[in-house]
Amino acid sequence: MKHGGLTDLGPGQVGAVVTYLEMNERPLPKPLPPSPFRLERWREVDPAKYRLLFERVGGRWLWYSRLAMSDAVLRSNVGEVHAVVDRAGIEVGMIELDFSHAGECLIRFLGFVPELAGRGHGKWLFAQVLALGWRPDVLRLRVNTCTLDHPAALPAYLKAGFKPYRRSFESFPDPRLLGLLPRDVAPQIPLLEPTV
Repeated sequence: MKHGGLTDLGPGQVGAVVTYLEMNERPLPKPLPPSPFRLERWREVDPAKYRLLFERVGGRWLWYSRLAMSDAVLRSNVGEVHAVVDRAGIEVGMIELDFSHAGECLIRFLGFVPELAGRGHGKWLFAQVLALGWRPDVLRLRVNTCTLDHPAALPAYLKAGFKPYRRSFESFPDPRLLGLLPRDVAPQIPLLEPTV
């Protein structure tokens, strides 16, 4: 139901404004910032391992799409995955890139586990994404972010040189109520129980 310019979301629903961004010119190459991390490309994606890292990185922001997929669907939809690995060999972040459209790279997922957010590692991660995404045949780099993501996500994309070109509203059933994510993740987003 609409009230003025507002749209009600029923109990059990979550909503977000999605901003679509693009970069149409390859930035000038810069040296990679120093980092205690390294990237490890997954040649084969194990669905259980992928979902574990996906939830660790994105659960706080209600990333759930990959958690709702069967193994077969996940394998057929997953892009190029790079795990961010710390010095102890623990996976603490991820990059997933999609090169399925000629001349384009879509950054599907990008981030660190919440414990590392806000510690200055983003410059290194963005430099890695730009280096990986801008292949010789790529003419456009795209990414989508939403108001449920880390508050620094959109400003970081803008600072990196991405330009917004579209915005939309998305609503979906709360993944915590569906059992896809623990009920106590994303405490910043109130859980609205459906009424019986």
